Amino acid sequence: MKKLFQLLAKKYFWFHFRLFGKYSYLGIEQIIRKASLVGDHPFYKKDQFPWVKDIESNWLKIRAELEEVMRNGDRIPNFLDVSPGQYRIDNEPGKWKTFFLYGYGYKVEANIARCPETARLVEQIPGMKTAFFSILAPGKHIPPHRGPYAGVLRYHLGLIVPDPEKIRIRVDNEIRHWQEGDSLIFDDTYEHEVWNDSNGTRVVLFVDFVRPLDGFAQKLNDRIVNMISRSPLVQESIQAMEKVTERR
Repeated sequence: MKKLFQLLAKKYFWFHFRLFGKYSYLGIEQIIRKASLVGDHPFYKKDQFPWVKDIESNWLKIRAELEEVMRNGDRIPNFLDVSPGQYRIDNEPGKWKTFFLYGYGYKVEANIARCPETARLVEQIPGMKTAFFSILAPGKHIPPHRGPYAGVLRYHLGLIVPDPEKIRIRVDNEIRHWQEGDSLIFDDTYEHEVWNDSNGTRVVLFVDFVRPLDGFAQKLNDRIVNMISRSPLVQESIQAMEKVTERR
C-alpha cells in the first residue's frame, strides 16, 4: 500500500508540473519558503553562507582557468545548445554561452579536467547541483523570467566584469551590479532579468545549490530535487551537454 501511495503521489506531482510548469501550485514552495534557514528574500547576504569566503579568496584561480577556456571561445557551446527550447529567454544565438562543469548532478568530465581548481571549489558548496561559466556578449539582455522551484538558490561570482555600472541584474524590485571577485546570491524564483550594456564580455561562475532547510522540509526538498534531476527536461539538457562535449 505504501509503495502504491508513493507511485500515485509521484504521478500526481508530475501531472501538476507538466500542467502548470512550476511547483507552487502544490503548495510546496510555501512549505519550502517557511522552512528556509536563510529566510525568504530576492537577494541574500554573503555571510549567511560560510563557504563564500573560500570561493572569493580563490577567485583569481578560477578566473585563470576561465581565461584558458576562453582562448577557444568559438568552441564554447551556446546556451541554447545545452538548454534546447529556451528561446523565450535567449533568442540571440551566440550572445550567451555556457561552459558546464556540473548539471543537476551530471559531471562533464572533460570540462572538469580543464578546470580542476574550479571544480574542487564548487564541490565544497553544500548541496551544489549545477555549476558553469555563464558568458554574456556585449549588448546581451536576458528578458524577465523566473526559475521553476524555490528549493534551490543561485550563486554568482563575478569573474570578468568590464564595466560594472553597465552590467546589472534585477531580482524582483532590487537591482545589483556584479564586481570581479565578489558574490551575489539570490532566489531565481523571483522574476529576474539581466543586462550587459557594456562593450565587453561579462562572465560569472554560475552555481545552483540546495536551499538550507529545517527538518521535514529538507527531506521533502531532497526528494523533489532528485525527481527534477530525472525529469525529461533535465535529461534532455544532459543529453545535449554530452553531444556538444563530444563535438569539441
